Amino acid sequence: MSDEFDALKAALRAGPAPEVDAKAQALAQAMNNFDRLQGSPLALRPKEDRPRRAGILSGVKAMLKAMTGRPWLAATTSAAALAVGMVVVLPVADPGRLRQTAPPAVPELVAPKAVTPADDAPVAGLTRTGRAPDPTESSRQQAPPTPPAEPRAAPANRVAEGNGVAEADMALQDQSVEAESGAVESYAAVPAPATLGLTPQAEMAPAPEPDTEAFANDTANPVRITAEDPVSTFSIDVDTASYAVVRQSLNAGQLPAPEAVRIEEMVNYFPYAYPAPEAGQAFRPTISVMPTPWNAGTRLVHIAIQGAMPAMADRPALNLVFLIDTSGSMEDANKLPLLKQSFALMLGQLRPTDQVAIVTYAGSAGQVLPPTFARDRRAILSALDQLSAGGSTAGAEGIALAYQVADTMKSDGEVSRVILATDGDFNVGISDPDALTAYIADQRASGTYLSVLGFGRGNLDDVTMQALAQNGNGTAAYIDTLSEARKVLVDQLTGALYPIADNVKIQVEWNPAEVAEYRLIGYETRALAREDFNNDRVDAGDIGAGTSVTAIYEITAPDSPALRNDPLRYQAAGAAEGPDELGFLRIRAVA
Repeated sequence: MSDEFDALKAALRAGPAPEVDAKAQALAQAMNNFDRLQGSPLALRPKEDRPRRAGILSGVKAMLKAMTGRPWLAATTSAAALAVGMVVVLPVADPGRLRQTAPPAVPELVAPKAVTPADDAPVAGLTRTGRAPDPTESSRQQAPPTPPAEPRAAPANRVAEGNGVAEADMALQDQSVEAESGAVESYAAVPAPATLGLTPQAEMAPAPEPDTEAFANDTANPVRITAEDPVSTFSIDVDTASYAVVRQSLNAGQLPAPEAVRIEEMVNYFPYAYPAPEAGQAFRPTISVMPTPWNAGTRLVHIAIQGAMPAMADRPALNLVFLIDTSGSMEDANKLPLLKQSFALMLGQLRPTDQVAIVTYAGSAGQVLPPTFARDRRAILSALDQLSAGGSTAGAEGIALAYQVADTMKSDGEVSRVILATDGDFNVGISDPDALTAYIADQRASGTYLSVLGFGRGNLDDVTMQALAQNGNGTAAYIDTLSEARKVLVDQLTGALYPIADNVKIQVEWNPAEVAEYRLIGYETRALAREDFNNDRVDAGDIGAGTSVTAIYEITAPDSPALRNDPLRYQAAGAAEGPDELGFLRIRAVA
C-alpha cells in the first residue's frame, strides 16, 4: 500500500503546472456574465420539475397516474385515505384535552435483594475518623460497592427501658477507625440502582410551571457555640417527599424551589446497611465520625438508627382506608390515573384478611367501597377504576368521613390507618388548619394513624400535607412515577404502615472541651426544645418496621482554623483571673 501511494504522489508531481493566467481569465469571464445577466428580462427558471397542482386530491390523482402496478397502487391509495382522514379528525378534537396523555409505560423493575446486617455487629461509638456512605448518591449507572468491615465499637453508657419509654445513651468517645492503607473505612452499602427509585427519562412527565405550590421548610440551622448551647434536640423524620419533588423538577428541566429542599429527607430517601437490632430491641443506634468532605477543618458526626423487622407471621391485621382526592385538579395523567395504578400495586402486598375501604372527596365526601377483604381484589380494583375527577376539594369533610369508616373497621390488636392521596389543593372545607391538625392528633390518640401521598405538580400544598402527616403519626411521600409508587407502596410498605417505636426523639449533649461549635444538617422543621425530650406529650416522629433514620452533625474542634466564632475573652480566662476591664470592643469591616 505504501509503494502505490508513493507512486501516486510522484505522478502528481510530474504533471503539468497549473496555468495562472488561464485561471484568472476564467474568473473574470464568470464575473462579467453575472453582471450582464442581472438586467435580463427573461423569466426565472422554475425550481421544480413540474408546476404545483393545487389541492390534496389533485396531488393524489397525479401520483396515481404516475404509478403503475398493483403494489404501488395499493400503497398510494392507503396513503391518500390516511391524509383525508387526518383532515377530518383533527379539527373536531378538543384543544383543551390535547394536553392529557395516558400514563407512560414503565418497565418492570427487579425487586431488590434484602440486606441482612449481622445480628452480632457491635454498636459503634463516636470516632475521630471513618467514612460514611454518600447519602446523596443517585447515579443509576454506578454499581453498589461492597461494604467493608464496620468501625470499632464504642461501649454504650446506658440502654434503659421503663414505663414504656426506651432510651439509649452513647458517650462521644475519642477513637479512630482507619484502614491499613490509611484510607478511611466505609461501613454502609449504597443500594443497587433498581432500588433508588430512579426511572428512565421517558417515564418522566414534564412538570407544569409552579402555580400555587407551597412547601414546608425553615431557615437553615445555624452554627451553635457549645459553651453557650451544648444540647441539641430534634424529632426524627423518615419522610421522603422532598427528594422525589426535587428529582421530578430536575428531570423536567427545572430547578426546584429552594424551600422544597429538606436535607434530612434527601438523606433518608435511600436504604442503608446499618447493623440490625438484637433480639428484643426495637431499634439500634450506630454512631461514627469522619472528616467533612467540603471543610477540612471540621468533622461529621453520623448518627444512624435501624428499626427491627418483625417476622411476617407476627404482623397484625391491617385496616386501610384509601382517602382519595377526586376534585377537578386531579384529572391530569400524573395525578388520579397514576394514583389508581399505584394503589393497584399496593393491593398485591396485602394479606387476604386485611381490609380496604375507599372514601373520595370533591364537592362533597362519599364512601365508594365499604370495608372489603383484600382477597376480593376484583371488587377493590373495580371501585378504583370507576373513579373520575371533577368538582372542588372538600378536604376536611373527606378526612372526617375516612376516620368514621376506620372506626367501624377497628379490632383489638389490629393496625388502622388512613392513606390520604391528593395533589394538596385543599380549597374548600379547611377554614381553620389548626383545628384540623388538632382533630387528627385526637384521632391519632385513638389508634388510627394518617399517612399522606402527594401526586402531581402545580398546586402541591406540601405545607398542609406535612402538617397532616406529622400530626397523624404517619409519613409523607410524593409519587411522580409508577417506579416511585413501587418503592413507597411495595418495597417499603411494611415500614410505612407498621410503627415499632413512637415519639422518637434525638438529643445530643456536646463536650465543650472537644467540640467548640456544631450545627445540625437538616431537620429544621423538626427542632424541639431541650425540655421536650422528656415530655411524652410533645409528639415526635415514628420508626416503622425495618426502616432506618440518619442524622448528621458538623462539628468543629476548639483549635480548628474553621471556627466561625472568636473565643470569648473573659470566660476563657475565668472571672477571678480576667483582666480589670469593663468590656472588650471588636470592630470588623470589609474593604
